[in-house]
Amino acid sequence: MKLEPIRLINHLVNGFQNKQMLVDVFIPHNKGKYPMIIFSHGFKGFKDWGHFNWMCEKFMEYGIAVIKFNFSHNGISKENPTEISDKESFGKNNYSIELFDLGKIIDFAFEFEYSNLLEMNKLTLVGHSRGGAISFLKAAKDKRVKNVVLWAAPYNLETYFLEKSINEWNTEGVVWVKNKRNNDLYPLYKQFYEDYLKNKMELDIELACDKVTIPVLLLHGTNDEAVPYSEAEKYYTQVPHSILIKMDNAGHTFGAKHPFETSDLDKMEDVFSVIENTAEFIIDSDIEDLLVDLF
Repeated sequence: MKLEPIRLINHLVNGFQNKQMLVDVFIPHNKGKYPMIIFSHGFKGFKDWGHFNWMCEKFMEYGIAVIKFNFSHNGISKENPTEISDKESFGKNNYSIELFDLGKIIDFAFEFEYSNLLEMNKLTLVGHSRGGAISFLKAAKDKRVKNVVLWAAPYNLETYFLEKSINEWNTEGVVWVKNKRNNDLYPLYKQFYEDYLKNKMELDIELACDKVTIPVLLLHGTNDEAVPYSEAEKYYTQVPHSILIKMDNAGHTFGAKHPFETSDLDKMEDVFSVIENTAEFIIDSDIEDLLVDLF
């Protein structure tokens, strides 16, 4: 008898200040135990962006379970899960909130109804862009995390606070962020910058590099238009137990776009490569030997 995959879609988990997060769970089927990914989207992203649902199906083909979710203040509502419509929440988001939310998702993974099907000693955090930085910072503190994979992740969060933006926050209290896809504008309130200054030590990735003792995989494109490839090299230099895969000519989303059409797959060689390398890193049966070699 064929065993069907488990798909738990739009499950609700309480995030920061009990604001609910939409969560999806993909498990290959209900027999055996599977290594698990918790995937964090980036800035202006969301769990149903572009190819992310298709991505989860591909990981299941490798025998890997996936949890993906919306950060509580990413601006996505239950009523409109594929566009940022809750602009007030978006404006009130910050790095500390996202770290809190990710912790709640890890808690959920250990206690929800299908957790017995997950190989929790192979819990991997995977994050794209800002979600990668958040995943790395969480891995520095949470011993439940056994691997971390960064897709086009920034290394220094402070460099993204431009002088022009700081001046706008000081004078107007808000910076307006443009979505280039639809030309919509989203507010980002001064609290975002204030929270960073208040928690600067906890959000310092260079300091976190000394605390991350688990295997780290870095995948970054040389033509990344949002986060320079040199950011990945900084991680690689600071973390001796890391692997850096240079994606020649790849951009920030590795060829993916929103909305996603299956016809786009012919142009997504880099996405296939990212998924394949991530899967192989996670299921490597010699991961303990890898650690010995790296140290």
